Amino acid sequence: MDYFNDNETASGFLGCMRDVWLDSHIVVPGLGLRSPANQLNVKQGCSDWDRCKENPCQNRGRCVKSGWRSFSCECHRPYEGEHCLDEHVAARFGSEDLESYAVFTVEDNPGDSNSVSMFVRTRRSQGLLLVLSNTTSQYLRVWLENGKVKVQINNFESLLGRETVSDGHFHLITVLVEPESLSLFMSAKSQGRVPIRSVLVQAGDAVHVGGLPDRHASLAFGGYFKGCIQDLRINSRRLQFYPVSVPVSSYQLQSLMKVTHGCTGDNSCTNNPCLHGGVCYSLWDDFTCSCPPNIAGQRCEEVRWCELSPCPSSAVCQAHTLGFECLVNVSLRSDSHIITYRGNGKIQRYLSSISMHFRTRQQNATLLHAERDSQFITISIHDGHLVLELQGEKQTSYVYIHSLDLVSDGQWHKADFSMDSPVLQSSRWRIVLDERWEKPSISFTSSGDLDFLREDVDIILGGLGPNSEGNFIGCLGSVEIGGLALPHYSEVEMNLPRPQEEQFLRTSGTPYFGCWGSNVCEPDPCQNEGVCEDLFDLFKCHCPSDWDGQRCEFTVDDCASNPCVHGACRAISSGYECSCDAGYTGRRCETEVDVCAHHKCSNGGTCLRGLKHYSCLCPRSTTGPFCRYPKLPVSFCGNERWNYSCFNGGNCSSVEDNCDCLPGFTGQW
Repeated sequence: MDYFNDNETASGFLGCMRDVWLDSHIVVPGLGLRSPANQLNVKQGCSDWDRCKENPCQNRGRCVKSGWRSFSCECHRPYEGEHCLDEHVAARFGSEDLESYAVFTVEDNPGDSNSVSMFVRTRRSQGLLLVLSNTTSQYLRVWLENGKVKVQINNFESLLGRETVSDGHFHLITVLVEPESLSLFMSAKSQGRVPIRSVLVQAGDAVHVGGLPDRHASLAFGGYFKGCIQDLRINSRRLQFYPVSVPVSSYQLQSLMKVTHGCTGDNSCTNNPCLHGGVCYSLWDDFTCSCPPNIAGQRCEEVRWCELSPCPSSAVCQAHTLGFECLVNVSLRSDSHIITYRGNGKIQRYLSSISMHFRTRQQNATLLHAERDSQFITISIHDGHLVLELQGEKQTSYVYIHSLDLVSDGQWHKADFSMDSPVLQSSRWRIVLDERWEKPSISFTSSGDLDFLREDVDIILGGLGPNSEGNFIGCLGSVEIGGLALPHYSEVEMNLPRPQEEQFLRTSGTPYFGCWGSNVCEPDPCQNEGVCEDLFDLFKCHCPSDWDGQRCEFTVDDCASNPCVHGACRAISSGYECSCDAGYTGRRCETEVDVCAHHKCSNGGTCLRGLKHYSCLCPRSTTGPFCRYPKLPVSFCGNERWNYSCFNGGNCSSVEDNCDCLPGFTGQW
């Protein structure tokens, strides 16, 4: 009797048996010397144990006990198998920048609730990941946009992730499509959710991975994907580029175009992208450069020129993208020569601006001049104001513009001259002084650019020419035309030549380096022990207290300022002296005298202030100017015909209209 079909495989019994007899002979157990030789993997006894204690699940798989002496492993993606040992093979797209893609066919009818998930590794910020389509349309698209995952449904509703995935690490991306909503997750972290119209996935639909057969259609979504995709799933069905050894439920692979096995990155060091002797080290789809000292940048493209000490000790090195400049101030005096420059014939940039730093006390002078045929530019000082004169090409107007503020104060000033609209062939010009961009001076007329200064034109600093009048006296700092410096040092005066291709070159002799004015305090202009202060081509005398004037040449009249407030001033050798009016005191008679401060009212008398004087208010028992005398009793005398009073203790008398006085007092009363 056949108990099993030909296609079925019976598994061995797992469990315990006892008292098994065959033909009156015990079969199980049969251990020991008398046991039959054909017993395999049979042990005496009937004990159970937890197989999960042996940690049979690999790669962080979770062991679950499932019956007697049995277990199962719940594997973390991208692992499969009984012990989580089988890893889904990653597929490499775009190796060596090849255009690659894969196509699968849906073989069931998942309906309108579906999950699409995959591991993605890339360093590209753009690229098509996956497209689900039927015979009429592409109803689900997933691609990278600026390093973030973007999903679109029915060519209408879309959702953009918040986190970047183009960092060269694996990221688990999950797109959850439900009947009325679309959700996006990255490593189980929500990236957003939007409402949608439902989509239906059916058997026969195509799944394009990494790109489309039509190259132009792929370009609309960032082009072909470059990177790795691993463990791609639609719901529980795997989309295997290269099958694993264990059987899994998968969709049929229809096409695999230039997709390679594994996730090996390109060797980015093949063509040695590192400059200036940098050593290239290959990373996954990237590289890093180990640069020599004084070199920086991802490709060692930035030479730190200033760390090579290319400038003389008196200069300050200023690094640029393509080179460096040595900054130093120069002095132009009455005995110095003008400084001339020319372009090196390699200037290609558009010249539409000039900037300069300067310092002077001249009211009228020429700072910069250049001319070619009918075109010219002059920057000068006129009556203390900065002036720009410019004549461009023949079809443009003459420009004259001056600054609002004075510049001949001996202080450093920065002037910026520029076209108001540099993209136009002709534009108004502006002056901005000391970076006060909110207060520009703008010309009324328009003129062209400064491209005529690129080559074969002498650019003069400090005057109009070798033998002209009105040369500049003062100091010049950095001067730039179109962002290119007019260097005060020549190439032979620097420790290293400037590497930048576009340059202006000094064609005249060596100027006076540093900023200094005339020695205005030698000989000392200040008289009478005044102290001279050098204010750059101007001096100031600090005079002793009794001297005045520009050179301390005048004695000081201390009474000229009327220092005595309430009194008369008299000059003395040490300054002045005040004779105060009555009622005032102090060095300048500024304090009013308190007349009661030292009053002489006695016996409790009260001081009453008056103008310049005071009086005493005496109590009843005293009298006199200072209340010094006692006030004696008063007697009232008289009859029906007359009456009178006797003062100071006097008594009534029998003599009519007379008083008997105490000793010391006389008079009728």
